Amino acid sequence: MLSIIGGALATAPAGAAGPAYVALGDSYSSGVGTRTYISDGTSCQRSTKAYPYLIAQARGYTLNFQACSGAKTADVTANQLGALNTSTRYVTISIGGNDAGFSDVITECAKPAWASDCSGKVNTANSFITNTLPGRLNTLYASIKTKAPNAKVVVVGYPRIFNGEDCNAATWFSPDDESRLNATADLINSKISAAASAKGFTFANPTSRFIGHAVCGDPEWLNGLSNPISESYHPNVTGHASGYYPLVSPLLV
Repeated sequence: MLSIIGGALATAPAGAAGPAYVALGDSYSSGVGTRTYISDGTSCQRSTKAYPYLIAQARGYTLNFQACSGAKTADVTANQLGALNTSTRYVTISIGGNDAGFSDVITECAKPAWASDCSGKVNTANSFITNTLPGRLNTLYASIKTKAPNAKVVVVGYPRIFNGEDCNAATWFSPDDESRLNATADLINSKISAAASAKGFTFANPTSRFIGHAVCGDPEWLNGLSNPISESYHPNVTGHASGYYPLVSPLLV
């Protein structure tokens, strides 16, 4: 049974209402990169190929799909937390990358070295992730815990984008650029993990699953430079099905 009501996608076996599962967060949860999106009257780019939908479908959970492309912590608080209540059984969330401006960092680092301040952008992002992001995460996670006190909450991290090569003709990532961007992904995961642990939430780290399957991997689970540009550097259909789904699904029980 499928229904789309008020932008929320609900899935459950016919004739039964499964446990309530709310998927919060940004484009890595909504399914940007899969190229197939639900027509729900929003620009959130939610996909039936995204891991929250795959989990709900497989487990018979009733999905309230709130994750939205471009979301920052403040957007989750303002626009997504209303879906939570005392009946919520499961919650997933990926958030923090947009707060840190990670897409702008990648865009800067993709330029030729003579036209790029990749190092400066990375340093700024790392400073934000270290000094500002933890407070935002702590506040948001506390709100989730208050609004859904009976839920199992899984906080989902970000993969490293690169394997050590750049096979896209229109980008100029150096090996050092790629190494520093991967280190930034590790840094944000460490801060997210610490904040999640402090609230008793489970952290799902996708780093190991995407090794060998990052941009230019074989097979590639993360899109490289894409058309439209918004699809770039996000998990594709296989990235959700073979990367995130088997990582997160066993934790939502």
